[in-house]
Amino acid sequence: MSAPLSFTEPAREIPVTAEYDVLVVGGGPSGLTAALAAAEDGMTVGLLESRSFVGGNMTIGLPVLGFLGQKGNQVIYGLPQKFIDRLKVRDAASEHRPCPLHMGITLVEPEAVKTVGLEMLTEAGVDVQFYTFVAGVIMSEDERSIRGVVTESKSGRSAVVGKVVIDCTGDADVAYRAGVGTNKGNEHGGMQPPTLMFCLANVDTEKLRTSIAVEKRTYLTDFIPAEYFGQNNQFIVVGLRELIAKARAERHLDIPNERTIIITGLKKGEVWINMTRVTGTDGTDARSLTQGEIIGRRQIDDIIEYLVNYVPGFEDAHFARTAPFLGIRETRRIVGHYTMNEQDVLGCRHFPDAIAVASYPIDIHRPGDEGCTLIWCGDCYDIPYRSLLPQNLDNLIVAGRSISATHEAMGAIRVMATCMAMGEAAGRAAAIAVKKDILPAQVDIHELRRQLLEKGAYLRGLDGERLTPETEDVSVPA
Repeated sequence: MSAPLSFTEPAREIPVTAEYDVLVVGGGPSGLTAALAAAEDGMTVGLLESRSFVGGNMTIGLPVLGFLGQKGNQVIYGLPQKFIDRLKVRDAASEHRPCPLHMGITLVEPEAVKTVGLEMLTEAGVDVQFYTFVAGVIMSEDERSIRGVVTESKSGRSAVVGKVVIDCTGDADVAYRAGVGTNKGNEHGGMQPPTLMFCLANVDTEKLRTSIAVEKRTYLTDFIPAEYFGQNNQFIVVGLRELIAKARAERHLDIPNERTIIITGLKKGEVWINMTRVTGTDGTDARSLTQGEIIGRRQIDDIIEYLVNYVPGFEDAHFARTAPFLGIRETRRIVGHYTMNEQDVLGCRHFPDAIAVASYPIDIHRPGDEGCTLIWCGDCYDIPYRSLLPQNLDNLIVAGRSISATHEAMGAIRVMATCMAMGEAAGRAAAIAVKKDILPAQVDIHELRRQLLEKGAYLRGLDGERLTPETEDVSVPA
């Protein structure tokens, strides 16, 4: 007898296990700061996370990008900077270092991110619950708002209720389950491929650095002049294309990336490698993610063989560990009250409802080939509050890479420091909405912007000047 195609699940009562003023789903860079901001403003806050730690992509070996602008100025402050400051106390974060390619890089120690993030959340009184998946949403009778979310965990199925819900899942999981319109990928549905980061130990990073700095005609990097490596002991290498071509020709290695991407760690001799590339992976599909993990791990051996045999400083390197999960660059994006687009980024656009300033270039790992598209605007651009608000749903705010943006604009705003700044704005907006018993869309934008500025966030005036609470209202374009 063939198995049935579906079963009918019996109706059952689901206990409500927690009620909050603000419910944050997802504990990555945006969720971490959203929860901290809402708690700092006096809310009862719950944070649901499917993994056993907070930090998200800050825990997979990537540097934090986005703190510095294309003119060398810092454009992200506030809670994101406070988090970096806490890491520095443990010698677990670097300064914000200028980078010709990425504008700025901030190296962080992944394990310390987990510890410090949880410390800050518990100190703030946030009720954190790990190992918990959102399996559904509970809607109001008119389906205009979310009353709560249905969770699934080792404890079984339950419901968690919040007056305002902030979706920081990165995949718009809550918004999607609530019926919010979403988009994926480019005009053909192609999404940026994810990467499984991995770490090598016993690398002679000094030899690597000086080889590029001194022998610049041999070891070519993308956009980063050789002189940069002569001045920086901790760095990112992007390029060495000719070495990959040689390894492919001589050893027939299967290297899925046209560029060598090496990130030095904070620990001596430790580097993180950003070179696996799993095209066609859908980060919202468990089967696809599983296959992505399988393929990503298969790719590591050939990449290590290439590095050890062709790249200076890797001669005695050995494998240390892989990241705890695939680094997903792109999945769902909500349809919001405003959709950021490529021209907003490249035109350095000001918005009257700006709640964050970003400067990272449009950076798209192309779905159809090995290449990457990079386009710089020359300065900064604003992120509007309206892009965090989904259409047709009243009490949900979305922060992180799944805000309302086109494929191209998402390629710019997806980096971690920018996501943290969005998270802070979402948390403070949620707190205002709860205190005044209004909807997030009814929050006075001037009040929200002034609060952000009072707490140390960065917003800019029409002439690029850093705003203060006193100058916020006169600097908003009509």
